[in-house]
Amino acid sequence: MTTTPPSSSDSAATGGVEAGALPSTPAFSPLYQQIKVLMLQSLQSGEWKPSAAIPSEIELAARFRVSQGTVRKAIDELAAENLLVRRQGKGTFVATHAEQHVQYRFLKLFPDSGDVNSEGPAQRQIIDCKRVRAAADVARALGLRQGDSVLQVRRVLSFAKVPTILEDIWLPGTPFKGLTAERLRDYDGPMYALFETEFGVRMVRAEEKIRAILPDAEQCELLRTSPQTPLLSVERTAYTYNDTPMEMRRGLYLTDTHYYRNELN
Repeated sequence: MTTTPPSSSDSAATGGVEAGALPSTPAFSPLYQQIKVLMLQSLQSGEWKPSAAIPSEIELAARFRVSQGTVRKAIDELAAENLLVRRQGKGTFVATHAEQHVQYRFLKLFPDSGDVNSEGPAQRQIIDCKRVRAAADVARALGLRQGDSVLQVRRVLSFAKVPTILEDIWLPGTPFKGLTAERLRDYDGPMYALFETEFGVRMVRAEEKIRAILPDAEQCELLRTSPQTPLLSVERTAYTYNDTPMEMRRGLYLTDTHYYRNELN
């Protein structure tokens, strides 16, 4: 395989990138970062769809008129951020939540045994899915105006038939038009895979706030626990490409037989 030679301006802010496509980054931004932004635009626009192969490094180098090494550095960063997946001997593919190893990337609850396969997949019970007006905190998290239409989903996740997580999920109304409780119940895969395949929304990162609380009467009933049982409250905002918020989620976790685990780099 031959490497496309860098242009004479491959290290400059304006060298190599196709005319009219220069990303809005500072002039001193490394060229591979600018190529990364252009590749993100292709992901966000749907040019490269989840699970599909992206063009080869040679093809991308020719497209952007930069060196293959510059393209490789951009791909390396996108792969490190779980947006692309390299497959030895096959190429580079757009990551998808339908893949087994990333299905539960945002679910951090593990059994005390440490064996994540001991319980099998979570059993899901959809309690409700309805349109409501966004409260102030939901609107703020989703970048909406208070009172805008949002979808609210409530569900219970059980492990070995024991209710363990109660989730309230808020989604902006327009991107998820047509989402119903029936569609959620009928879909066999993870919720984020449904969002990706049927609504074209891929969650790429999330931020969380964690605290301990005591449940109210309705929460006790759904989780079959007592008002004196402390729960781990995890509030998550999930983002799609370009740091656009697409979900606010509040999960209440029973941790008598499970623990919350996160990896810090």
